[in-house]
Amino acid sequence: MPIYKQVGHIPNKRHIVFRNKNGNLLHEELVGTEGFSGLSTLAYHLYPPTMVKEMGTPYSVRPTIAVEDNLQARSYLTMDALPMDDYLESRTILFVNDDLTIGTAAPKQSMTDYFFKNADADELIFIHEGNGKLTTMFGSIDFAFGDYLIIPRGTVYQIKFENAHNRMLIIESFSPIETPTRYRNNYGQFLEHAPFCERDIKLPSNLETHDVQGEFLIKIKKCGLIYPYVYQNHPFDLVGYDGYCFPYSFSIFNFEPITGRIHMPPPIHQTFQGNNFVICSFVPRLYDYHPQAIPAPYHHSNIDSDELLYYVAGDFMSRNDIQKGQITLHPAGIPHGPHPGAIERSIGKTETNELAVMIDPFNPVKITEEAMKLEMRQYYHSWSKPQQKSNGQPHSI
Repeated sequence: MPIYKQVGHIPNKRHIVFRNKNGNLLHEELVGTEGFSGLSTLAYHLYPPTMVKEMGTPYSVRPTIAVEDNLQARSYLTMDALPMDDYLESRTILFVNDDLTIGTAAPKQSMTDYFFKNADADELIFIHEGNGKLTTMFGSIDFAFGDYLIIPRGTVYQIKFENAHNRMLIIESFSPIETPTRYRNNYGQFLEHAPFCERDIKLPSNLETHDVQGEFLIKIKKCGLIYPYVYQNHPFDLVGYDGYCFPYSFSIFNFEPITGRIHMPPPIHQTFQGNNFVICSFVPRLYDYHPQAIPAPYHHSNIDSDELLYYVAGDFMSRNDIQKGQITLHPAGIPHGPHPGAIERSIGKTETNELAVMIDPFNPVKITEEAMKLEMRQYYHSWSKPQQKSNGQPHSI
């Protein structure tokens, strides 16, 4: 998302001598993704960001795959996962392919004695329950229910929660997470028809320069391993920065739904994109206003992508007996659609209050052992209705 931000003290040119008031040379770091061709930021440290005191023994957080290949509609109750004290230990990967991972977390405690850096993936953290503060070297972002936190790979961060009751959906993307291309012009500005704009984006604020040396533990995730690194200086020692690469947040409540006279397809809900996947936001909205409109979605032959829907709140009009925190997986290759009775129920309704996050991976996901512990085993039967006796004659319309 190309929004330029300049904070604190920076030199008037890139890559030149820059000293503080005491005459000490400040240390410039280029932070970015996609080599030297993606969005980047130039950051100015009090100390070199390379001063490692010691390395601990890496340990694996790679998920164990239970289902490699899937052609079954499935559903999972993520609220059944027990909360854990530690943020990283509470993170559970449920689905994975070569482009992304999808999981949840229910941490009870703030990150106080370590920092975290994902060296593999951009992170999207959707806050389902709880509130608190994301802190990075770029500043801090307050978050609450309904916020998407977008954290570029390589960003060192801490999360501080206000209480012990927290639930979140976490997506790791091995490509940059972006806003949809079709919402932006050639210069990167949001277009007039976009369902949100720059005013809805919350950027980091309150830059704090930590001039502290000692021992600072940063847990770095790389290729499914956590590497404990102890650095000599505090990672948040910036005096200033400028550029386009930094965390930001966007509230699902700032997504302005696109509506029409007849049912609109799911791409109108798109909020983010990555390589081979999209993320959509379903929010309260007016229903279709054609006098004979059927607000419930039509049956769809899911051929090109898996579809995962994470239910957040409200009454989801196309599903029966859905709980908050439930995830449905409708795999590519077979059709899916509204549950029995949902189409008839929707006729004549004027609005919906549903709130959900949808992820469409264009490559099939694998299902982990942790996901299988939360599965509703009979979900694929949920479209079946009791069979009626036939008189052997063909049906007529």
